[in-house]
Amino acid sequence: MGKLIVRSHEEFEKLVGQELGISEYLTVTQDQINKFADATLDHQWIHVDEERAKTEGAFGSTIAHGYLTLSLLPYMWDQIIQVENIKMLVNYGIDSFKFNQPVLVNSRIRTRVVLRSVANLRGITKIQLDIRMEIEGNRKPAFEGITTFLYHFI
Repeated sequence: MGKLIVRSHEEFEKLVGQELGISEYLTVTQDQINKFADATLDHQWIHVDEERAKTEGAFGSTIAHGYLTLSLLPYMWDQIIQVENIKMLVNYGIDSFKFNQPVLVNSRIRTRVVLRSVANLRGITKIQLDIRMEIEGNRKPAFEGITTFLYHFI
């Protein structure tokens, strides 16, 4: 399935309440987790010490940082939608996020997106999205929440 194409504020308005799409699955690797730990200086053993996580951890393996999974949203959002006729996109906010389930190393995750609302802020399109990151084979999502983007259309 191709990306959803949106070219204007009015086209976003027609999509309110609808599921906009689902990203492809992405496997979260130990290498990604280690690099994220290095980038954020968060080397907690549940993320980076594979042996200790197997023997002492509650999950039997290392787990991805919650913020690592959150940081994958732009990549996954880009798989779902192509917004044309814009000068700029701004990440504006994150609301009501809840991390429900840990993402174990080598899990496959994807993002499901519903357009919650659209507003016109003096010519800038503000969209709010209901985001749900799913873990393959798990009924509970990794997280759920609302993210807000600002689109500056030409």
